[in-house]
Amino acid sequence: MSEFGSGKSKNKYEINDITNVKFSKKNSDKNGDADEPKPENDVPSISFITLFRFASTRDKVYIFFGIIFSMTCGAMIPINTLLFSSLLQSMVNFGISVIMGQPEGDEFLDAVRRFAILNSAVGGVLIVLSYGATVLMNISAFNQVYRLRQEYLRAALNQDFEYYDTHQTGDFAAKMNGDVVNVEDGIGEKLGTFIYFQSAFVSSIIMALVKGWKLALLCLITFPITLFLVGMAGLIASRLSKKETIAAGKAGSIAEEVISAIRTVYAFSGQQKELQRYETYLGESRSINIKKGFFNGLAMGALFFCIFGSYALSFWFGYRLMVEEPETYDVDTMIAVFFGVMMGSANFGISSTLMEVFGVAKGAGAQIFNLIDNVPTINPILNRGVTPPAIEGNIELKDVKFYYPSRPDVPVLKGVTLNVQRGQSVALVGHSGCGKSTIIQLISRYYDVVDGGVFIDGNDVRGLSVRWLRDQIGLVGQEPVLFNTTVRENIRYGRQDATDENIEQVAKQANAHEFIMKLPLGYDTLVGERGASLSGGQKQRIAIARALVRNPRILLLDEATSALDTASEAKVQAALDKAQEGRTTVVVAHRLSTIRNVDNIYVFKSGNVVESGNHEELMKKKGHYYDMVMMQYSPEMSETDDGNKVVRTTSVTSEKDEDDIVPTKLEETPEAIAQEVSFFNVIKLNKPEWKSITVASACSIVSGFAMPLLGLILGDFIGVLSNPDPDAVLAEVRRFALIFVGIGALTGITQFNVVFMYGIAGEYLTARLRKLMFEKILQQEIGFFDDKNNSTGALCARLSGEAAAVQGATGQRIGTVLQAIGTFAFALGVSLYYEWRLGLVALTFVPLMAAILYKQGRMVSAESFGAAKTMESSSKVAVEAVANVRTVASLGREETFCNEYGRLLLPALLLAKKSAHWRGIVFGCSRGLFNFVYAATLYYGGTLMVYDGIDYAVILKSAQTLLMGSSSAAQAFAFAPNFQKGIKAAGRVIVLLSRQSKIADPDKPAVENFRGTGEASLQNIEFKYPTRPLIKVLQNLNLEIEKGKTIALVGTSGCGKSTIIQLLQRYYDPDGGIVAQNGIPLPKLRLADVRQTIGFVQQEPILFDLTIGQNIAYGDNSRKPNMDEIMEAARQANIHNFIVSLPQGYDTNIGSKGTQLSGGQKQRVAIARALIRRPVMLLLDEATSALDTESEKVVQEALDTAKAGRTCVMIAHRLSTVRDADIICVLRDGRVAESGTHQQLMQAKGLYYNLNRRGYS
Repeated sequence: MSEFGSGKSKNKYEINDITNVKFSKKNSDKNGDADEPKPENDVPSISFITLFRFASTRDKVYIFFGIIFSMTCGAMIPINTLLFSSLLQSMVNFGISVIMGQPEGDEFLDAVRRFAILNSAVGGVLIVLSYGATVLMNISAFNQVYRLRQEYLRAALNQDFEYYDTHQTGDFAAKMNGDVVNVEDGIGEKLGTFIYFQSAFVSSIIMALVKGWKLALLCLITFPITLFLVGMAGLIASRLSKKETIAAGKAGSIAEEVISAIRTVYAFSGQQKELQRYETYLGESRSINIKKGFFNGLAMGALFFCIFGSYALSFWFGYRLMVEEPETYDVDTMIAVFFGVMMGSANFGISSTLMEVFGVAKGAGAQIFNLIDNVPTINPILNRGVTPPAIEGNIELKDVKFYYPSRPDVPVLKGVTLNVQRGQSVALVGHSGCGKSTIIQLISRYYDVVDGGVFIDGNDVRGLSVRWLRDQIGLVGQEPVLFNTTVRENIRYGRQDATDENIEQVAKQANAHEFIMKLPLGYDTLVGERGASLSGGQKQRIAIARALVRNPRILLLDEATSALDTASEAKVQAALDKAQEGRTTVVVAHRLSTIRNVDNIYVFKSGNVVESGNHEELMKKKGHYYDMVMMQYSPEMSETDDGNKVVRTTSVTSEKDEDDIVPTKLEETPEAIAQEVSFFNVIKLNKPEWKSITVASACSIVSGFAMPLLGLILGDFIGVLSNPDPDAVLAEVRRFALIFVGIGALTGITQFNVVFMYGIAGEYLTARLRKLMFEKILQQEIGFFDDKNNSTGALCARLSGEAAAVQGATGQRIGTVLQAIGTFAFALGVSLYYEWRLGLVALTFVPLMAAILYKQGRMVSAESFGAAKTMESSSKVAVEAVANVRTVASLGREETFCNEYGRLLLPALLLAKKSAHWRGIVFGCSRGLFNFVYAATLYYGGTLMVYDGIDYAVILKSAQTLLMGSSSAAQAFAFAPNFQKGIKAAGRVIVLLSRQSKIADPDKPAVENFRGTGEASLQNIEFKYPTRPLIKVLQNLNLEIEKGKTIALVGTSGCGKSTIIQLLQRYYDPDGGIVAQNGIPLPKLRLADVRQTIGFVQQEPILFDLTIGQNIAYGDNSRKPNMDEIMEAARQANIHNFIVSLPQGYDTNIGSKGTQLSGGQKQRVAIARALIRRPVMLLLDEATSALDTESEKVVQEALDTAKAGRTCVMIAHRLSTVRDADIICVLRDGRVAESGTHQQLMQAKGLYYNLNRRGYS
C-alpha cells in the first residue's frame, strides 16, 4: 500500500511534529479513496486464538469438550464407510454365488443384519455427541460475546477525547452489531462444525491409506490442487472483506450523521445529496463483494471439476488393481478407499466454505480489539492517581499552552496563568474561539496541557485520580445533553446514590421542579433522544440540577444561561447564584450582565489573558472589557436591577398544561412488528436482477443432479464387477470414467455460475435495499424521528442489519435450496424407477428428516425476533452513550452505562442459551438419522435380493441415489436459519418501505415551481406534538408575516416559539388551522419549494463532517454553488477572514457535529449556509444566543445585512436583539398575547414591558 505517497501529500501541515503522528484524520472523506491508508483503518491483524480472550475458565472447559465431541463425531464417518464397503463385498459375493448357482442366502442375511445393527449404533453416538458439541460451543460463544459487547462499550466510553477528535465514531452502531455478530459466528457452533468436518476428513483419509495405499494416493492426487484453490479464494476473500468493512463503515457513519441531524437536512432539502453520498460508499462495498463472489465462484467450480476428475481416475485404476493384485484389492477395499477419500474430500470441501466465516471473524475481532486495547492517557476507568482526602477548591493555571490534538497547528492557549481561590467566583470573558471553554475542559482534565500545568489545591491534575477529580466538579455546558430516560434518572446521573428527596431538592434549586411537575408523568416523564421533547430552558435547568445533585466543590458554567429566554434566564441565574455560594465557580459568559458581581473577571484575547479584575476596576480601565460592556449596554434601562421583583406569573402559565397530568404513554406503534411476508414477496424484491437469478437458479437445479448420478453410476459399476468376462468389464469401466469427467465439467461450470450470479444479485439487492430504506427514512415526517423506536441508533442498526439479512434469504441460499430440491426430485424419480418397493421404504424417512430440518428453521426465527428487539434496545443505550461521550465523561458515569447495557443484553443471552439446546438436538439428528435410514433400506434391500432374486445392482442404484440425494438435500437445508432470518428481516424492510410519510408532496401541487415571496400566515392554528398528544402547544394562534418585515417572537421558554418556526418549514402539520405561504396552504405545495425560499439558522447549529466550504454550499442543494458564492456568503456572515486564516482554508474538515469550531464560528458558518440559498425569508431561532459579545456583535451585523430586504422571523431571548423589529409578538398560552413595535409595547406596559424590566436586555 502506498501509505507514504498518499500520506505526504495529505498531511502537509503535520510534518513538524513527528513524535505525535496520530492525527491524520484531517480531511478524512475529502477525496474518498485516494487517502485510504489512514493508520486508523489499518488495524493490526490478530490471531484466531485472540478471539477467545474473553472466555472464562468455564467457557474454556465447554470449548474443550465441544471440540473433543466434534472430533469424535468426525471419526465416526470412516466407520460408516467401512461398514458399507464390507456390506457391498457381501453383495458382490452373493451375486457371484447366484451366478454360480449356489446362493448363500443365510450368510448374506447375517451380514446385512450385522450392518443394520452397527450402523444404527454409530447413528446414536453421532446424535448424542453432536448435540453436546453444539450446545457447549454455542453457550460458550454467547457468554463470550455478552462479555465482549460490554467490554467494547466500556472501552469506547473510556477513550479520551483526543481519540474522539481524531477518530470517527459514527459507525459505532454498525460495528457494535455487525462486527460482534461476526465474531460470534466465528467462535460458536460453526467452529465445532468445522472441526467435525476436518476430523472426518483426516480420519477418512487415514482409513483409506491403511486399507489400500496405492489407490488412496491416486485418489488424493487432485487434493493439493483443490487445497491451493480454496486457500487462494480464502485469501482474496479476507483481503476484500477488510476493504469492504471500511466502505460499509463509512456508509454507516453517513447514515448516523444524517439521521441525527435530520431537521437540518430537511431544512436545506439535502435529502438527494445525502442519498448520493451514502450511495457512493454502498456502491464501493457492493463492487468489492461482487469481486469476492467471482473468486469464490472460480474456486468452487474448479473444486468440483477436480473432485469428479479424481473419481474417474480412481475407478479405472481401482479396477486395474483388482485385476492385478486380487490378494489386497477386492470390492471391499476398493469401495472403502474410494468412499473414504470421497467422504474425506467432500467434508473438506464443505468445511472450506466455513473458512470465510473465520476470516471475517478475525477481521471484525481486529476492529473490536483494536479499540479495546487502545489504552487512553487519561483513563477514568483504570482510575490511577492520588485521591486527596478532601478538596478545598483552589484552582490555578500556570503558563498553560494548549492546542487540540486534532489541530496541532492552531494554538488555542498561549501561556495562560490564572488563579481562583476557594469559594471565589471567576468569570472568563472574550470573543468566541479565544480559549475560554478550553480552560474549562482542562480543569476537568478532558485534555492534558501541552506545556505548563493545571493545579487543584496545589496538586497537578495529571497526578490526581480522574474519576475523583470529575466527581468534585459540577459542569453545566452550553448545549446540555440529556439521555433518553426519565427526568429523575437524568438528574440521578449526577450522583448515583441520590435519593428522590435530593433530586426534588436540587430540581427546586435549579427552578425546574415546577415545570417537571407539569410534565405528563412528573419526574418519570421520558425526555426523548438528546432531550428532544423539552425546550432549551427546560433542558438547561435539568442539567443544572444534575450538576448540583453531586454537591460539587467546583462549579464550571460554560455559558449555562446563554440559550435561555429572559424569564427562564432570570430564574436559572438566580438558581446559579444560589448554587455558587461556598463553591469555587468558573463561569464562561457571553452576556456580561450575568457576571457583574463575580469576584474576578479574566478577559481573554486570542489565547492570552489581557485584563483581569472585578467589574468596577475593569470599567474604570476603559479597556477591552469596557468596550464589550458598552456594546451590550442598552440605553433604555437604568443600571439598577430592581426589575427582578416583578410577579412571576408569566413563566408558570406558559408551562401550564390544561389537562391535569394525564399519562401520555403512546400506544406502541406497530412499526416494529414484522409483517408476515411470503417467500414470494422476498423474491420480488430481487426483481431487477431476474436475469442473473434465473441463470443461477437453473444452474443450481442442474448441479443438484450430480450426487444422484454419482450413486447411479456407482450402482452400475459395482453391478458390472460380478461379470466374469474381464474385457467387457474394462470397456464398461472406461465408459464410466469418461461419464465422470463429463459430470465434473458440467458441475464445475454450474457451480461457478451459481456462486457468481447469486453473488451479483445478492449484492445489488443489499445495496438497493439499503438505499431504498435510507431514502424512505429521509422521506418520513419529523414526527417519525421523535418516536423513540426510531432513534438514530435503532434506525442505523436497521439499515446495516436488515438489508444484509435479506440477502440471506435470497441469492445463494435459494441456490442451495433449489439444488436440494433438484437433487431430491431426481433421486426420488430414479429410485422409484428402478425398484419402487425399496424407494418407498427410503421415502418413509423423508418426512421425519424434513420435520427436523423445518424445526430448525422455526427455532431460529423465534430466536431472531426476540433477540433483535433486545439487541436494538441495548444498542440504543450504547449508541447514545458513545454519541454523548463528553457528557458521560463529565458525569463520570461510564460504569453506569456499561451496567445498564449489560442489563439490557441479559434477556437476549438467556433466550439464545435456551435455543442452543434445540439447535443441538436438530443438529444431532441431521447428522445421525442417515445411519438409521441406511440400516433400514439396505436391510430391506438384502431381503429382497435373497427372497425375490432382484439383482443387487438395482438395489444399490435405488438405495444409493435416494440416500445420496437426501443427504445432500439435508445439507442444503442446514442453511435454513439464515433463510428464516432473511424472510423476517424482509418483512421488517417491507413494513418500513411501505410506510407513507404523513407529510409528503401533494399529488399535484397548486403551483408548479412555486417561489415564495416571503409572505406567510398562520391562521387559527391548533397544534400538539405527535409524541406528546396531550399537551397543547398552540391553540388558536393567528400570525401574519408580511413581506420584507422583521417579526420577532418572544415569550417564556416552552411557549411555542420554536414550534411556529417548525410549522413554517412544514416539519409538522397543524392539527387545526392553516399555515400558508403567499396565501397558498403549505400542504398544497411541494416540500422542497416550501423550504427553498427559507433560510434557517437554529440555536445549536448542526454542521456535517465535511469541509467548511461544503458545509456552506449545503445551504443550496438545488444547484452547485461555486467558490465565489461560497466566499461571498462567508463574507456576509463575517466568517470569511477566520476561514482564510485556517491552514487549509475552506477545505478544513470540521469534524463530526462540527466539534472543531467554537460556538460562534459554527453559528456563522450556519448563517453563511442559510444565506447562500438567497432566501426571501430568514428564520432565526435564537441565532445569537450562544455567542459572546464580540462574536455576537459581528454575527448581529451579519444578520442585519442579511435581513435587508428579506422577511425575517426571529426568536430571541435577549430582548435587546429584537428592539428594531417591525413587529414584536409576545406568545403566551399558545397564542399571540400582544403584538406591536417596541415603543408601542413598552407604552402598553403589558407582558413585553415586564419581560423587558425583568430581563437584562
